[in-house]
Amino acid sequence: MSSSAFDLQATISRLFIYPVKSCAGVELPDVLLTETGFEFDRAWMVVDADGSYLTQRELPRMALIRPQMKHSEMVLRAPGMLALHIAFDRVEQPMRVRIWDDVVEAFDMGDIAAQWFSDFLQPGSSAKRLRMVRFDPEFQRLSSMKWTGGIEAPNQFADGFPVLVASEASLAELNLRLEAAGHAAVGMERFRPNLVLAGIEAHDEDRVELLHIATGEGEARLRNVKPCKRCPIPDVDPATGERGTAVGAALQSYRADARLDGAITFGVNTIVLQGVDQLLRRGQRVQANLRFD
Repeated sequence: MSSSAFDLQATISRLFIYPVKSCAGVELPDVLLTETGFEFDRAWMVVDADGSYLTQRELPRMALIRPQMKHSEMVLRAPGMLALHIAFDRVEQPMRVRIWDDVVEAFDMGDIAAQWFSDFLQPGSSAKRLRMVRFDPEFQRLSSMKWTGGIEAPNQFADGFPVLVASEASLAELNLRLEAAGHAAVGMERFRPNLVLAGIEAHDEDRVELLHIATGEGEARLRNVKPCKRCPIPDVDPATGERGTAVGAALQSYRADARLDGAITFGVNTIVLQGVDQLLRRGQRVQANLRFD
């Protein structure tokens, strides 16, 4: 289809994965698109002793844990801690864990990883100790088919959908409002997107149905299925791990979404319709048509 057949022309400006759910992201020049989203995205997670998931909502210091992806391992670093090395092919005991309302199969990553996370996130605490787990790729956790229109769209430890999309213009709009209220501008890292678009108007990502991405191997297609409801995590400063209130307050003033009973939204959740095993790269062309519903 020629470019003139589309309402919007954009480019991929940034690509992120978040290997350990709710820890810092990793920005990459290219990523492999898989059925569950980007390779290694939300493949690991921190759970409590009962196997229930933990995020920056409960432990904002998770923002300070920074992964680095190497050839055959992930290296985790945090202030005051020695680096933790996690081999990509390493798993230990199988276990069941809970994320939101789902109980899924996973693998425990062992006592060393558990001690590392416990020491950093609960220093000096007598609370039950934490564990690190990896999603079992043989288990299928499906996105809500209420939103996917009945399409089976698997994901790993993401909150609900494979790929989160936002735009530079949407962040610029928010920062104008923050600065007008006397607050500092914030970075895209606060919103934890996977794919960031350049070249469109603020929140145009809300108004598209399919994103057509021209890859070197053909075309990838992502379907917009649900606005991304925002919790307090965007108010956590990724540089300090400290909570604020300015971002949520600014969003509340103009981003309440009737489709989600007035919840604030920023960015859109998408599912993978086409392009599994293709590489997405910065600079690739993205085209879409607007929908009006």
